[in-house]
Amino acid sequence: MALDPTKHADWEIAEDSEAGMKTVYQLAEQLGIEKDELLPHGHYVAKIDFNKAIKRLESKPDGKYVDVTAITPTPLGEGKSTTTMGLVQGLGKRGKNVIGAIRQPSGGPTMNIKGSAAGGGLSQCIPLTPFSLGLTGDINAIMNAHNLGMVALTSRIQHEFNYNDEQLAKRNLKRLNIDPYNINFKWIIDFCAQALRDITIGIGGKMDGFMMQSGFAIAVSSEIMAILSVAKDLKDMRERMSKIVLAYDKSGKPVTTADIEVDGAMTAWMVEALNPNLMQTIEGQPVLVHAGPFANIAIGQSSIVADRLGLKLGDYNVTESGFGADIGFEKFWNLKCRFSGNKPHAAVLVATIRALKSHGGAPIPVPGHPLDPVYKEENVEFAVKGAETNLLHLINVVKKAGINPVVCINHFYTDTDNEVNAVRKVVEDAGARVALSKHWEKGGEGALELADAVVDACNDENNFKFLYELETPLSERINMIATEVYGADGVDYSPTAQAKIKAMDVDPEVSKLGICMAKTHLSLTDNPMLKGAPKGWRLNIQEVLTFKGAGFVVPFAGTVKLMPGTCSDPAYRRVDVDVETGRVKGLF
Repeated sequence: MALDPTKHADWEIAEDSEAGMKTVYQLAEQLGIEKDELLPHGHYVAKIDFNKAIKRLESKPDGKYVDVTAITPTPLGEGKSTTTMGLVQGLGKRGKNVIGAIRQPSGGPTMNIKGSAAGGGLSQCIPLTPFSLGLTGDINAIMNAHNLGMVALTSRIQHEFNYNDEQLAKRNLKRLNIDPYNINFKWIIDFCAQALRDITIGIGGKMDGFMMQSGFAIAVSSEIMAILSVAKDLKDMRERMSKIVLAYDKSGKPVTTADIEVDGAMTAWMVEALNPNLMQTIEGQPVLVHAGPFANIAIGQSSIVADRLGLKLGDYNVTESGFGADIGFEKFWNLKCRFSGNKPHAAVLVATIRALKSHGGAPIPVPGHPLDPVYKEENVEFAVKGAETNLLHLINVVKKAGINPVVCINHFYTDTDNEVNAVRKVVEDAGARVALSKHWEKGGEGALELADAVVDACNDENNFKFLYELETPLSERINMIATEVYGADGVDYSPTAQAKIKAMDVDPEVSKLGICMAKTHLSLTDNPMLKGAPKGWRLNIQEVLTFKGAGFVVPFAGTVKLMPGTCSDPAYRRVDVDVETGRVKGLF
């Protein structure tokens, strides 16, 4: 008998469920994974040898492809990963051969406000502890590969500063004339460490490095994480790693990892990380966990590799995109699907009564503080207003991709029938499917209505199409995303960003890259405090980076940062270890 999620914490439910887990050998047999394709990391977590498995399965038809996205969330999160797990469990209850593909959590949110990303209640990915605390080392490999690039760059700057051309030649080095004031890379760490955003390095003597401004970003925002997300195989990854721009020389020409001859060693750190991780839902359906979160500052998608494998192994492959549909689904639609060549059969748009009330005018929830009474008591007016603004706007965004979404009302046990029925009517009047799902409280049994709606949606013909073509100038594409996806009236650039975009538009190697916007996830605008679907505003682009290896340009809207901060009441205060059993407790 499963524990009651209204009375027990997620980690307690996960720990209780783990007693009945399938081993990775049972999961492999269930999926049809052969013995030499399974790379166990203990009894309950494994990697799958992607190269071997995909070669064997190459001629097998793909299953149905489903993406899970959401409305604009509150700072508390609205259960998108929980819904992904619930849908996988619901399809499993209907007898479907289904596999999930989700992202690995970052240590930053796990130890900060948001917690892990395993789902919640009776719809979780397990075992929770390894999932939340490093898994099989993919993020560690990304940190090592990325920071090796910074080691190579900073040591090269030091050597070029300390030695003349003849001395460099004796060391088998050619002067690259790197501009220490035009660096494209930072160091990374997988925690929210605001004190490391801006630092000075090289303080000391001649042998202590070149003194310069630098800083840290969170690991999952690394271009190498983006490459892990979009690479189709090891050959593709190797080629992409050589194109990473570390800095620029004094004439403005890019200095790449290949120029510094570190691209091969960086790829070596990533060979094992390319293989997706195999886990399971609480109810025993297989889940592939690969690549990372943060669609607000990264691509925020589970990997193309995991989806390629999932589409061959299952009749349904349910993947997820980070945060709201304005950023997560937009990047799935215009970047991930473009790179992979896969077209989705259905998209699920997750909504909660709580988030709809926030968009309808209720006070914004604050993590760690008691919810305003409006969230605990019935308020149909706020829920409907939020549905008529933010939800309808994002339904229309998904429709622009040629897909009619399935709206999932992710049910909280405090939601009332009047609130749910009022939101259901708004969605039905907009011509979209809608399903109430109680997977958090009841697991797969509570997700049957959602599962049935998704099966029906997958059987519909859709007209999937990209928002833009890569031949369109970068500035025009940024404007299209701002106006057609976010609802802005236009785009304004800082002088620095304007100059960079003009230069990129005439650079044949950059002008046809995709657009990966960095923008707050808490609003359709670049101001996290503006809720609903605001009108009469313009998107402010402050900076633009080039991720040539990943294959996109990254415009920064508003004040979004690549290194989040740790709050005053972080989750790590409640995480501990039972010294008798070694079990970790307090993760959520």
